[in-house]
Amino acid sequence: MKKKQVEILLLISITLISIFGIIMIYSASNVWAEYKYNDPLKYVRHQFIFFVIGYVAMLIISKIDYQTYFKKSNLFLLGCIILLVLVAIPGIGMVRNGSRSWFGVGSFGIQPSEFTKLALIIFTSKYLVNNEKNMKFVWKGVVPILGITLFIFGLIMLQPDFGTGIIIVMSIIGLLFVGGVSLKFFIGMGLIGLAGITGLIAVAPYRMSRILSYLNPWSDPLGSGFQIIQSLYAIGPGGLFGLGFGNSIQKHFYLPEPQTDFIFAIISEEFGFLGILIVATLFLIIIINGFKISRKCKDLFGKYLAFGITFQLAFQTVLNLMVVVGLIPVTGVTLPFLSYGGSSLLITLCGMGILLNISRNIKN
Repeated sequence: MKKKQVEILLLISITLISIFGIIMIYSASNVWAEYKYNDPLKYVRHQFIFFVIGYVAMLIISKIDYQTYFKKSNLFLLGCIILLVLVAIPGIGMVRNGSRSWFGVGSFGIQPSEFTKLALIIFTSKYLVNNEKNMKFVWKGVVPILGITLFIFGLIMLQPDFGTGIIIVMSIIGLLFVGGVSLKFFIGMGLIGLAGITGLIAVAPYRMSRILSYLNPWSDPLGSGFQIIQSLYAIGPGGLFGLGFGNSIQKHFYLPEPQTDFIFAIISEEFGFLGILIVATLFLIIIINGFKISRKCKDLFGKYLAFGITFQLAFQTVLNLMVVVGLIPVTGVTLPFLSYGGSSLLITLCGMGILLNISRNIKN
């Protein structure tokens, strides 16, 4: 496939899945929004504003030479770290669903951890280029960037936002792997990470309840297992073609805030296997072409940057879908392009803009 065809296919897929996300947020949220705010368009209106801003930003960023981020990466990351510190301060950061993760006024909010996800990918890509020869040595090459990553993870856990923290850590581990770090190091890190996750579960009872609800959601069907059970009840009746657009039963106060983490369950319920197939195809087109762009890029910074953006998108997508179908405990991670969340959509589209620019700068 020619470079221009890759760009067009990528842009069309991004546009289609984003518009579909807007449509599904309306369908999933209108009942809840009308009950809570007496405004069935509240959530979709907010998301549409962020979509317009994000889509315009994507088109602009796609024309900005990605090498610009190489020069500004330290500044981007420093700015995000400052925002992560500020958002954790009572009176400055807004609390939503138990997490102090937002800046904002009223119902509009910006989540700095979403910006950090992209900033750290840019910073790590630059780090790998500048330390290419050192990445074979743990203390000289790996520990510094891993230390920065874990520091940021710690700031995010202060909110707390375990799901976003895991996405950030795994994205950097993916980059380090393609950057030439030894496989033995990752095995050791996996064991340490397992111990760390066990510790985090031990100090926060709600995380243990999520684990238990994952193992047997029917042990507490009205408590910790409620979301998983209602999600499965949404997916099950979908069949081949679903119940039809707007005809979801679970969005009628069964599945809590269905426009967020569990929107895929509503898609399954309303559009059935056909809807699942269309969404999966769009995601695969974006992810496969993202990895192709990374592979074809001769510039090392562009190669790492394209891989990091694509891998992060792929990992977050798989993580969300595994939660929705009950394969792993609830993490609070949104589904890219589709879930309600202005910051998530904005940053995802900005990342796609960078990916498009890298593609345009690849020489045939």
